Amino acid sequence: MEGWHGWDEYAPYYDWENAQTVGRRDIEFWCRMAQQADGPVLELGCGTGRVALPVAKNGATVVGIDRSAPMLDRARRRVRRSRLGARVKLVRGDIRHLPFPDRSFPLVMAPYGILQSLLVDRDLTQTLAAVARVLERKGVFGLELVADLPAWDEYSKRVSMRGKKGPSGKPIWLIESVKQDRERRITRFEQEFVEGRGRAAVRHKFSLAFRTLTVPQMVRQLEKAGLEVGALLGDYQGGPWDLRAEVWIILARRG
Repeated sequence: MEGWHGWDEYAPYYDWENAQTVGRRDIEFWCRMAQQADGPVLELGCGTGRVALPVAKNGATVVGIDRSAPMLDRARRRVRRSRLGARVKLVRGDIRHLPFPDRSFPLVMAPYGILQSLLVDRDLTQTLAAVARVLERKGVFGLELVADLPAWDEYSKRVSMRGKKGPSGKPIWLIESVKQDRERRITRFEQEFVEGRGRAAVRHKFSLAFRTLTVPQMVRQLEKAGLEVGALLGDYQGGPWDLRAEVWIILARRG
């Protein structure tokens, strides 16, 4: 299983689930980052446009890249509804091989753990090299790591979320199993979304995998890619990072 597996199937539920978890807590932070950039912003793993659209509404020009066509289809519909087509460009592509010229962007964003979908060192190394190549001189790479992956206990078929109205307008449940591969530092989430009740209920099953990456590990990888780490943040207001912080954000700069 590669890290991109499962995201096509996740697309119909991504916005619903994230509204219950991260919501919009990080949006203002990325808007501030984009305001400081003099030029277009690149977002890695833009998905349904959860971050890209509000950043564009705040005045930035955003290029979003994602491998999942179903995710991008949803993002495109949101772009059309919001009439932001002049400020949002969506590209289907692989973040390990960014299809953009050298030194194209003053800011590259990797919000909410997207780099943790890269399950082996080789893929992360390729992605960071691609980011360093497309960053302008003195350009900034901002990334967030999901802090609590190693702390997830293993469990099986637990109802972890429910709502009276899911994406289809019907009642919805998320039945979830978590498996930890401690040796490979991989957390696997077996997802089953159930929409509707009784015999009419529709079930959608898929798996997502994420890699545990600590801040020191990521700092070393960034430095190997020729990027200089300038700040470690522990919240979305710019507070300092420590091991107990709920938010892990790294800002690195190309020399």
